[in-house]
Amino acid sequence: MKTRIAAIVLAFGLVTLLSSFSTETEHYRIKGVWERLGSKKVNYKLDKDVIVVTAHEGSFNKLKLKVTGGKLNMHKMVVVYGNGTRDNIPLRYNFGRGSESRIIDLQGGNRVIKKVIFYYDSKNHSRSRATLHLFGRH
Repeated sequence: MKTRIAAIVLAFGLVTLLSSFSTETEHYRIKGVWERLGSKKVNYKLDKDVIVVTAHEGSFNKLKLKVTGGKLNMHKMVVVYGNGTRDNIPLRYNFGRGSESRIIDLQGGNRVIKKVIFYYDSKNHSRSRATLHLFGRH
């Protein structure tokens, strides 16, 4: 009986210990490391897409974009913060497959982001749709 109780206590302690280690997502929250906030596969036309960012992901002071799978002509992005204020950020950049944007500094330091709205167009030259990835840095 005592061995069974000791085994249960040991198993409970092991589970508690293992669950206290940081997850992969928490690892990327270390200051200065880029965290992927979301991705969208884009259409072949003038369009807009939204990537929703939750407050659970924390506050950010820098953003950057990466495009994979195809080409994309980005016009602007609008960052909507947790308090409802907006930043209109003109980008006017033609992304090639695998290219990244410049690092975009957010006004006001670390800010909680509610969502980011992208305005773009994409040409169907290669028949492969581009995927837009949003990254943030704490």
